[in-house]
Amino acid sequence: MNFKKAAWINNTDVYEVNTRQYTPEGTFNAFAKELPRLQDMGVSTLWFMPVTPIAQQNKKGSLGSPYACSDYTAINPEFGTMDDFKALVKLAHSMSFKVIIDWVANHTGWDHVWTVTNPDYFKREDNGDFKIASGMDDIIELNYQNPALRKAMIDAMVFWVKECDIDGYRCDLAFWVQLDFWLEARAELEKTKTLFWLAESDPLDHEDYYQAFDACYTWTWMHKTEEFYKHGQNKYLLDEVVHRYDTNGGPDAIPLWFTSNHDENTWNGTEYEKYGDAAKALAVFSFTRNGMPLIYSGQELPSLKRLQFFDKDQIEWNGKYELHDFYKKLLGLHKNNPALRAGDAAVTTYNLSVNNADKVMAYLRKNGEHEVLVVLNFSREALSCSILDEHLGGKFTNVFSKKEDNFSGLKIVEMKPWEYLVYEK
Repeated sequence: MNFKKAAWINNTDVYEVNTRQYTPEGTFNAFAKELPRLQDMGVSTLWFMPVTPIAQQNKKGSLGSPYACSDYTAINPEFGTMDDFKALVKLAHSMSFKVIIDWVANHTGWDHVWTVTNPDYFKREDNGDFKIASGMDDIIELNYQNPALRKAMIDAMVFWVKECDIDGYRCDLAFWVQLDFWLEARAELEKTKTLFWLAESDPLDHEDYYQAFDACYTWTWMHKTEEFYKHGQNKYLLDEVVHRYDTNGGPDAIPLWFTSNHDENTWNGTEYEKYGDAAKALAVFSFTRNGMPLIYSGQELPSLKRLQFFDKDQIEWNGKYELHDFYKKLLGLHKNNPALRAGDAAVTTYNLSVNNADKVMAYLRKNGEHEVLVVLNFSREALSCSILDEHLGGKFTNVFSKKEDNFSGLKIVEMKPWEYLVYEK
C-alpha cells in the first residue's frame, strides 16, 4: 500500500513540547508566548505530548501520566480548553509551524470513558479484570481484534484533524499495536488531509512499520552511542549501526535521530549525563545524516535537569538560551539545504576516506549542486584528520564560523576532542 507523503516532511524537524513543564502555568496559552522564540530558532514542526485528559484511577504521582488517557476526544483541563488548543494550532500555522500530537493507541487509563460505555473494547486478565499494559499499573490494554474498537479509534483520530486541523501524529509505542490497524487508520485518515506519521518504533526491529509510517525512531543508535561514550567502545560499532539505518526501509524511509526526549530525560538522564562532552557532536549528526532531527523542550537552554514525569517540575529557564544559535544554524541548514533532504532518492550520502577512521566520522551529502560536508571527532583526543576522497572537492563554507576552506586534493584538518565541523556549498 503506497500512501501519499506530505510534501513538507523531507526537510522538517520535530520539537517536542512538554506542555506541563514548559511554563509556570503549564498551559497552551502560556506556551503560545514561546512561539516567536522557537520561530526565530528555526523550528518547523511542534509535537505536543498527549493533550487528552488523564485518568484519575490508579494515577501515578500528583498529576498522573499524560499517556493514561481518559477520553480520546477531549482536552486535558490542566492545559486549558479545546478552544485554547484550536487557537494555538491556528496561531502556529500562521507562523508557518506544523503541529502534530501524541497518540496513545495501545492503552488507556483505568477510568477511560470506554470502560463504562464499551468495556468490550478492552483486553481482559484471566480473572476478568482489565488487562494491565506491560507491567505499568496505571494503564490497561485495548483489544484490536474488536472491529468496533478499531473504528472508534480511527474516528477519534479523524476528530483532531477535522476539529483542530492538526498536521499529523506521533504514535506512542506504535509497534505495540498491530500493523494492520495503522494501515487501516492511515488509509481512512488520508481522506481528510495528507498527514505526517511518526512511529515510536525502531525500524531495525520492526522494518515493516515503514509501510504505515513516514518516520521511525532510532532507539538502537541512541543506546549504542551512550554505550560507546560511557565505555570507550570502538567507533566502528557506530559506523555499523549507521549503515543499518542507511540501508533499512527503502529509499523514502526516514529515521528520527535524537539525543533526548521525554522518556530519556526523565528515566535515563539528560543528554549530558548520557553523552557528556560528545552531546553536541551527536546533535550535529542528528541534523546532518539522512533522517529527521528531534529537539526536546529545553535542550536549547541547555537543560541539565531530569524533569519529573507525574508531577509539576518546570524547566528552569533563565532567559539565556545558550544553545539557541547552535540549534538555529543546524535547523536552518537542515531546512534550507536540499542535500539534507530526508528520504529523497535524489540525495546521495558518501562516507569519506580519512586517515583515522577509528576516531573520525566524515561524510558528504549531495543533491545536484548542493553539498554538505560533516567531520566529527568521536574521540577524547585532539587529532589531525587527513581527508582524501574522490567525491570531495572544491570550496566549502563552515556553517558555524563562516570561514571558507578548499577541499580539493588532500585536506588536513586539526580537531579538538569531540569537535564537529560542518560545511556547505
